Amino acid sequence: MEHILEVQNIHTFIGQYHILQGVDVRVPKGSITALLGRNGAGKTTTLKSILGLTPPREGKVIFEGREVRGMKSFDIAAQGIGFVPEHRAIFRDLTVEENLKIAERVKGEYLRKRDFIFNLFPDLSRLIALSGASLSGGQQQMLAIARALVADNRLLLIDEPSEGLAPVIIEHMMAAIRQLSQDSTVVLVEQNFLVASQLAENYVIIEEGHSVKAGAMKDLVNDKATIHRYLGAA
Repeated sequence: MEHILEVQNIHTFIGQYHILQGVDVRVPKGSITALLGRNGAGKTTTLKSILGLTPPREGKVIFEGREVRGMKSFDIAAQGIGFVPEHRAIFRDLTVEENLKIAERVKGEYLRKRDFIFNLFPDLSRLIALSGASLSGGQQQMLAIARALVADNRLLLIDEPSEGLAPVIIEHMMAAIRQLSQDSTVVLVEQNFLVASQLAENYVIIEEGHSVKAGAMKDLVNDKATIHRYLGAA
């Protein structure tokens, strides 16, 4: 099995706090992999460590066979990694189209990807002239994901895509993530286990800064003891 991303025993500090204390993540190419765990376990920090936003002090982050730990965040992203942060972080004063254009790494990428993006998120095409501040929470999440699709990213890191969204919007978001995973590999942090279990083929559980269990999602769904122990779900 070919792995597009391998995270090996990373240790990450934020200030004096030792947040990640040995996290391993292996992501098969062309898959959706979910990072699971309770609030504060280190899932978001793991995504940020992969991208160098919170640089690991130890361990390895290998993307497509190349060690990227120690590179600047923008250089890591330029290798082909897109990031959709928690709370969306769109530019509220810019229009939908301006938000998408500003995501270009190379001039003309937006025009080349526009049809793909609007087929994935039809709502955005009719909202194209509205400001980010005018969008609903679900529309902002669509825009945040669409922005990560403008450049040619082969790996997408998506943090809490369903957070705060109505069930009908979550269903639409899940369908979009499934579709985009046909062209890109996805790693997502998802607190909603039902959403994660329906989206991801693989999982990694993080507990108190350690990766404690990983495998196929179809096996975890039937492992009620593990779900209860690490995720708090019945």
